[in-house]
Amino acid sequence: MTTRTVLVAAGGTGGHLFPAAAFSGEMRARGWRVVLMTDARGRRYAEGFPADEIQDVPAATIQGVNPFKIAGAALKIMSGIAAARKSLAVMQPAVVAGFGGYPSLPALEAALSQKRPVVIHEQNAVLGRVNRTYAARATYVACGFERLDRLPPSAASRKVVTGNPVRPAILEARNAGYPSAAPGQPIRILVTGGSQGARLFGEVTPNAIAALDADLRARIEITQQVREEQVLIVSEEYQRMGVKAEVSPFFKDMGVKLAQAHLVIARAGASTVTELQAAGRPSILIPLAIAADDHQTANAEALSGIGAADVIDELEFNSKTLARVLAQRLANPHDLGVRAAAARASAKVDATKALADLAEKAAG
Repeated sequence: MTTRTVLVAAGGTGGHLFPAAAFSGEMRARGWRVVLMTDARGRRYAEGFPADEIQDVPAATIQGVNPFKIAGAALKIMSGIAAARKSLAVMQPAVVAGFGGYPSLPALEAALSQKRPVVIHEQNAVLGRVNRTYAARATYVACGFERLDRLPPSAASRKVVTGNPVRPAILEARNAGYPSAAPGQPIRILVTGGSQGARLFGEVTPNAIAALDADLRARIEITQQVREEQVLIVSEEYQRMGVKAEVSPFFKDMGVKLAQAHLVIARAGASTVTELQAAGRPSILIPLAIAADDHQTANAEALSGIGAADVIDELEFNSKTLARVLAQRLANPHDLGVRAAAARASAKVDATKALADLAEKAAG
């Protein structure tokens, strides 16, 4: 029996490539040959990607009003589509799975022009630009959340809520259960902002912790992601107020950090919200104000709508507001546990399997 090939199209950011990697690992475990098609930027996030082959094609996004830049981007896109068509004609994939980001466009356009089955996966609660372009012609539109804004009406019947694939380390945090936060025991707060939030969180969070009641503050242990240039400053601030803190630009053991946390302060990217659901952790979410189509606010609704998260608008995110929400939540360990349970119950932990099943169904 000839091994069938699935072409995975993804790129732009880790947010597109991480779920694509989980899906690819599952497909390989099922005996499929996996080819990742991305661009030079996407390849930077593809270290260790579970593919039998990685192909780069030219890709670009059209932005601004400069006619020369627009023309240059258009030519690059056309070149990428031509390269993808040639490659697909050789590899003959049984199905193409697109995970969004502009580097996925050449593969999706090539696949549809050759009448190949296409499955689109949207991680956010708002359909991204590339996925929006091809949703109406896709065999299936898989999505991470029940809510999916900007979905063309003609594609509504082919929408399938699979959830977002999550890393095994996050599932280990789920298996660990929610830690006890009984009176007198430490309260562990995980603050993770990523590249679009670490600086802001580094400025606001220490001042909010300093404003809390001394008895409550004495129990707090902080694990916080900050920008490289903030590490020393933020560490010293926590040290001055006697708060135990681990401060770093990056944590490799995020599954362990999440398993230990009683409360998480974070942005509301699709991966973050999905991991909070999977691990079952209450949170305070600050959606990125400049996110396209305000998709992070839509993502956050998956948790705030079930009482598992507080949402603070970025324009209102300051030490006073955060201190007020923290004081309210940390004063009631039982409520934190209830919120953790609500987050946990909303998770779709079989998302990777569901997405692979859908791809195999599309392939026929």
